[in-house]
Amino acid sequence: MAGGERPIIVAIDGPAAAGKGTLARRVADALGLAYLDTGSLYRAVGLKVLEAGQDPDDADAAVSASKTLTVDDLARPGLRGEGVADAASRVSAIRAVREALLAFQRHFAHSPPNGLRGAVLDGRDIGTVVCPEACAKLFVTATTEERARRRHEELRARGEAPTFEAVLREMEARDARDAARAAAPLRSAEDAHVLDTSNMDVDSALRTALWVVRSRCVLDDTDPDGRDQ
Repeated sequence: MAGGERPIIVAIDGPAAAGKGTLARRVADALGLAYLDTGSLYRAVGLKVLEAGQDPDDADAAVSASKTLTVDDLARPGLRGEGVADAASRVSAIRAVREALLAFQRHFAHSPPNGLRGAVLDGRDIGTVVCPEACAKLFVTATTEERARRRHEELRARGEAPTFEAVLREMEARDARDAARAAAPLRSAEDAHVLDTSNMDVDSALRTALWVVRSRCVLDDTDPDGRDQ
């Protein structure tokens, strides 16, 4: 950031398969901001724990894995497996793991890579814990059934074949665990715009998200009508 300018920080939170990741990436691309999928941090920790043959609920194992995390770990192909998603949900409930990864996330938000003017972070607690000072916050959600349908289609496209009922049960269990955890439970920030994507396509969700960001953050890429220059 030049001249001590404050970075533009956009926080996008929500439950699994609500569409927040796709939306966050597109918002970042549209506004020329850096992007961080904070869920990949927890997935990477979960994967390390599983590969070591350890239990994701084992706090010592999870904290040890979190302290050895590198940027390269965030691009590993095994991060998207459903077993890893469950492990990520479990390690994210451990307060010491969240504390170990908090500095990484805040540094990324306040010192975006490549000299970019700001960052979009998506996760579960960006607007409430990681970056409560974010100029724009969105909480992206959808019905449990719709999110399970999306995740089921994603898994089938990767050649995995769980039943829809199994995916739905796992989704419900993860939602309950994320909402009930003592460390940074999943919830919408009081000043977040709640965006229900149950009946929205990606383009409609993007238009709404960009309107929210442009109405709450100081940008220089729009005309008075809110269109790109």
